[in-house]
Amino acid sequence: MPERTPLYDEHVRMGGKMVDFAGWELPVQYTGILEEHRFTRSDAGIFDVSHMGELHVSGAGAQEFLQGMLTNDISRVNMGRAVYSPMCYENGGTVDDLIVYPQPDRFFVVVNAANTDKDYEWLAAHAPAGVKVENMSRAYAQIALQGPSARGALRAVGGEEAAVALPYYGCGFFELLGKKTFITATGYTGERGFEIYLPPENAPALWRALFAAGAKPTGLGARDTLRFEASLPLYGHELSKDITPLEAGLDRFVKLEKPDFIGKNALVRQKEQGLKRRLTGLHVQSRAIARAGCEVLSDGAVCGYVTSGGVCPTLNKNMALALVDTGAQGDFSVLVRGKAEPAQVAQTPFYKHT
Repeated sequence: MPERTPLYDEHVRMGGKMVDFAGWELPVQYTGILEEHRFTRSDAGIFDVSHMGELHVSGAGAQEFLQGMLTNDISRVNMGRAVYSPMCYENGGTVDDLIVYPQPDRFFVVVNAANTDKDYEWLAAHAPAGVKVENMSRAYAQIALQGPSARGALRAVGGEEAAVALPYYGCGFFELLGKKTFITATGYTGERGFEIYLPPENAPALWRALFAAGAKPTGLGARDTLRFEASLPLYGHELSKDITPLEAGLDRFVKLEKPDFIGKNALVRQKEQGLKRRLTGLHVQSRAIARAGCEVLSDGAVCGYVTSGGVCPTLNKNMALALVDTGAQGDFSVLVRGKAEPAQVAQTPFYKHT
């Protein structure tokens, strides 16, 4: 039976259509995916992301340990700032992509829901003496507040001005509804906004307060169309144990110049030898929807496959992210239900907020 987040009763009360997602009962939509998508782009949406995993990494050697586990440079991250990073296997394939937040007595690591146990076990298995890795996911609820009006909504529920004014990828502890709360200026929608971590028992009151402030409850459906439109990677699609961060176009988060980390040798070889495939944006010229797994053709020959695809509501275009052979130079098409639909290479991200 799927697990339920602390906001389950709120979702049911507000008419959320509940589905099983990664072992959690979560709303796929409330009033409709397109409406929720567009409201987040124009105003502010709130998302229950309490199913995400939260790990604590602590001890005198915690920073050095994470530096050797992740592809990005953790040593450059100061208190009050966050860093996004892939985490790799020895062969360069991706364990997960995650965000690290330095806190006074530990590193707060947020991982993908479906990968929580795997990530915890991977980190714990490699932790040296003196470094402690804890799975603290049960201790947190998480609400994402995203969109152009997110700052106004946070201010309306009593958010401190220092929290409201956080720069992109800033973070810190602030008073919110009378409680000490960890607030980050991160998100998964392509909009500026916040991700708010708080004890599970405090989540319903904040959810209701943000709704009263004008933020609209938004489900998993719109969360996916928003992240896809912004060309943000989804583990299991754009990243996996068989897809490296370099192939996924995440070069800027892979610091090959830093000291050794797991997967570095494989990634160095891949870069030196030249990538054989790379994530590519495509604009499907017809009304056909290119779903994940559809083959991509170049001059009629298979040259890759779609990792994510669908309609981009803001652009009103059918788009796709695809892992394509770097040598493919001909006319592209996507095989949808047995028919080759013409496609053009498109710059990513498909959408970028102004």
